Amino acid sequence: MAPSVDDASPPSTVDGAVTENNLQPFFVLQKGSLQKLERKSSGTGKTRRKIDLSPALPKNSENNEDKKDDENMKLRMAAFELVWSKIESTIKDVLRDINTSVFSEIQSWVHQSFDTIRSLGTTEFPEATQSFPVITDANSKKLFTGLVLTKNMEFVDDLLTFEELGKHLKSQGCLVANLSSLEFAAKNGIGGCLRSLLRQFLKSTLDPAEISILASWYGEENYNNPVVVIVDDIERCCGSVLSDFILMLSEWVVKIPVILIMGIATTLDSPRSILSSNALQRLCPFEFTLGTPSERMDAVIEAVLVKPCSGFSIGHKVAVFLRNYFVSQDGTLTSLIRALKIACTQHFYVEPLSFILREFVIEKDNWLLEIDWYGLSLELMWKHVFDLPSCQRVKMTKPTTENLADAFSELKRLQDQWRAVVLCLYVTGKREKVRMLDLFCEAIDPESYNQREVDTRTKSEKDFVSSRQCPSLAKGGVICEAVRSVRDLSTGQLGKLLKIWENLTVGITEINEKVKDLQSLLKTEDGKSSKKDLVITPKRHTSRIHLNIEKDSKSLSDKAAKLIECMVRDYMLPIECIPFHEIFCFKNVDRLRLALVGDPRRRIQVDLLEFQKLICCSCCISSSNALLPSMHDTSIMYKLAQEHGDLINLHDWYQSFKSVVLCPSSSKRKLRHSPLPKKRKGINKLENQSEASIQARFCRAVTELQITGLLRMPTKRRPDFAQRVAFGL
Repeated sequence: MAPSVDDASPPSTVDGAVTENNLQPFFVLQKGSLQKLERKSSGTGKTRRKIDLSPALPKNSENNEDKKDDENMKLRMAAFELVWSKIESTIKDVLRDINTSVFSEIQSWVHQSFDTIRSLGTTEFPEATQSFPVITDANSKKLFTGLVLTKNMEFVDDLLTFEELGKHLKSQGCLVANLSSLEFAAKNGIGGCLRSLLRQFLKSTLDPAEISILASWYGEENYNNPVVVIVDDIERCCGSVLSDFILMLSEWVVKIPVILIMGIATTLDSPRSILSSNALQRLCPFEFTLGTPSERMDAVIEAVLVKPCSGFSIGHKVAVFLRNYFVSQDGTLTSLIRALKIACTQHFYVEPLSFILREFVIEKDNWLLEIDWYGLSLELMWKHVFDLPSCQRVKMTKPTTENLADAFSELKRLQDQWRAVVLCLYVTGKREKVRMLDLFCEAIDPESYNQREVDTRTKSEKDFVSSRQCPSLAKGGVICEAVRSVRDLSTGQLGKLLKIWENLTVGITEINEKVKDLQSLLKTEDGKSSKKDLVITPKRHTSRIHLNIEKDSKSLSDKAAKLIECMVRDYMLPIECIPFHEIFCFKNVDRLRLALVGDPRRRIQVDLLEFQKLICCSCCISSSNALLPSMHDTSIMYKLAQEHGDLINLHDWYQSFKSVVLCPSSSKRKLRHSPLPKKRKGINKLENQSEASIQARFCRAVTELQITGLLRMPTKRRPDFAQRVAFGL
């Protein structure tokens, strides 16, 4: 037997000759490496190791930098958790407040219906615990049913709504059970609904599930509360199962005072096409309507992105993409909230100084002076700050934390002015049905602001004052519509609007004083008009007096319109025009689009071509551009397909694949480095592979490329050619 390479015995003369002849250049090149020469001469070394001649100081510094990066990432992720929890709680509060009036109306109707059921008579304890319903007339078998119109395209937004409705009714003393539309499937039958009711009321699952068990439980516990059953979306339920469920509840309504609440997404007439005629006759319906998805969307945008919430904001392109995504995709609030969370995650992951948003949530004033709490050095902080594009416009005499704190305070002040003007515009444009999402997209547009600045500089002051419409406002925009609607207001409507403006601009002294001046002018005009009404005048002067009053009110409306125009021009500065906004504002719409919409075909191509980044094997990383037998068959096939054009000859493709699979280059390379012979088990194994197994692997790889949409299979017209579908990245 030939001696092993790893044997510890001293080398023979043949080995020494081979080593001396073949490896002499290596020793000449590494002449300065004395440790290696001594180890080779002694013959005790088993493996070759590279000598690290780099100093220890840079390695320690790299480790320190890695530790700082890790600490900074942990701080950012902790800040993200705090910021998003604040946003999420704000969204829940807003949605709860929107539905408060409807929930209160449903609650009062539930108690009125319960009193009506009790007026028909109650059962005694022995009769209530019997396992059959009470025989009564047809009028007592009516099932009070609330039809809640949600107006949603998808039921995913209704899940949270009906969950909050159940919590609200439970707080008012009702016994509530929420049933999903999936529990009314045909395969489950009515037993699935009963099991869910018993599980929620009795806190246990009984088999077989019978309605008499629920009646006995209600009678034994001696409840005097209404039983409310909520079905989130009847249009997704099986009509026959839901009809049987309604008929069963109506038979037991005297023993169990059940009140049914059902969600409807489209129209209130949809139960007629879903339920049977017998079930429809048992219903006593009442209609309720929730807010539209657009109204809820506006409320969420106002609370999260306009009003001070967490300090996090989005850029104009991101806002336009979210609006188009909401309108063109499924139109659900859930999808927009998910997109907003992805944008927030991307911002904290990319921006190194995004941890500062934590201080906006906890509302700290002297937060920047305690920058050392975060373990971030001033040099590193200033490096990130001066790398921001918006920082190039700011000239700081001396980079100190106080100057940066003043810059952040100025950003907050400008943002307070911006949100005050936006809220005034939103209140003004409600008569014209202006949506907050459209107004928000236009209010944060930096190009519109820059255009207004250019128009203001080019126009003379005389032309600007005399014009009825501000030339800097884009025609056809929602801001222009809101400003135009002010001129059509009467004196009473204008007074109410100015009162709202005064409340919205309490913290903005410059704007609030102008609004108060206009209010005092309006009160003066009202006093003059009331005095004129008290004076007895001839009939021929009456029409002239009314014309003067209309002129005065028109002039006041024009002044109010001029005021809102000046507010837009002077105080509505988008966040993207403010220095250091990159720390608080997410603008990378491409990253968000890729995360939401995605590009699956491109992702598949990248993974097939750069498979070594996913597999992380040593052989593929060392020669990433070469085709090796250890690679995945689909990756080999797709790399070979890159050498062809639109059409791929199957025979040539197979032969290339076969040559790669049977390539023994790796084994030969190992034998060339070894001075002693070894068994060629790997080569024999490759050579003994059958033709059928290689063809099977080839067919499987081709099928996988077809499934992923990168290849079109051969047709009868060209049976020897496959067609490529995707080209390039």
